[in-house]
Amino acid sequence: MMFTMDNKVFDIAPVKYSEDGLHILDQTRLPGEENYIKIETKEDIWDAIYHLKVRGAPAIGVAAAYGLYVEAECYDGESVTEFRRLVIEAAKYIESARPTAVNLSWAVNRVAAVLDRPLTTVAEYKRAMLDEAKAIHDEDIRACKAMGEYGLSLLKPGMGILTHCNAGTIATSKYGTCLAPIYLGHEQGYDFKVFADETRPLLQGARLTSWELSKAGIDVTLICDNMASTVMKKGWIDAVVVGCDRMAANGDGANKIGTCGVAILAKEYGIPFYMYVPTSTIDMSTPTGDDIDIELRKGDEIYKMWYKQPMAPEGVKTYNPAFDVTDHKYITAVITEKGIVKPPYDINLRRLMEK
Repeated sequence: MMFTMDNKVFDIAPVKYSEDGLHILDQTRLPGEENYIKIETKEDIWDAIYHLKVRGAPAIGVAAAYGLYVEAECYDGESVTEFRRLVIEAAKYIESARPTAVNLSWAVNRVAAVLDRPLTTVAEYKRAMLDEAKAIHDEDIRACKAMGEYGLSLLKPGMGILTHCNAGTIATSKYGTCLAPIYLGHEQGYDFKVFADETRPLLQGARLTSWELSKAGIDVTLICDNMASTVMKKGWIDAVVVGCDRMAANGDGANKIGTCGVAILAKEYGIPFYMYVPTSTIDMSTPTGDDIDIELRKGDEIYKMWYKQPMAPEGVKTYNPAFDVTDHKYITAVITEKGIVKPPYDINLRRLMEK
């Protein structure tokens, strides 16, 4: 099973790098407008990540890797010592944009680690940083293809599939994580019926998942988050597929807020719950989900952002965590680019990462 890569949706890349520089698809403008913005400084990439112009753990990592290189290119001196200092400062700054998605720190630190090589000139270090960023980009494309192939082995033609948030082609370098098997199955004539949670408060399921699946010609039905139990009870859902922003060593997985509730519902209705996790998102230094730093965002996103006028009293208290953690006991299997992992996760994830 291989992607033919002839679906036009794959032409929409969230991160583009060429001789013209680094450009990011502004996902806050979707689905109404496909607009690319140029990234020229560390402030630009920080803003793009924090304000969700680029989002999805793998895409954030790729964008940040290129972003660090772009900032390094701004240095026009010849002092290797000064160059190293500026790159390390920039790496820490970019990494601070969002704390939960581990790909951000992983990618930035991987590009910054180039500074440890025994090179002699600033130009050599810059070239090596760009090569590392491109390698991260290429590896993510291959990982998503592999996850699509492994993931499709768990699904059958005609299935109803529920997904939450967006872990598709615009959340990664290409193809997506949990949407990759849906695209592959579509090419193979599987005729999936996809149900996309809207994913409050930022509506990634409504604005992004339903948009890209519709663009690809896949049967997708948009539902409100609080309708998930209804479509499950009706027997319309045969599997749940979601992405992941950070997986702990014991298999607990942080993903967009609301994922945990979907997993609990799936368990109650006897529906398999599959979490798609590239190995770059598995953080073996984080013991459990309780140790994952959960990003808190502004309350305006809940009651102001999508409305012409506020939909709650001005000054009302809000609580707006961007992610929640799904306990490993609710996860049927973890799909990675290296294969499918099943419980016990504390043992089998460690074995996977040691391969």
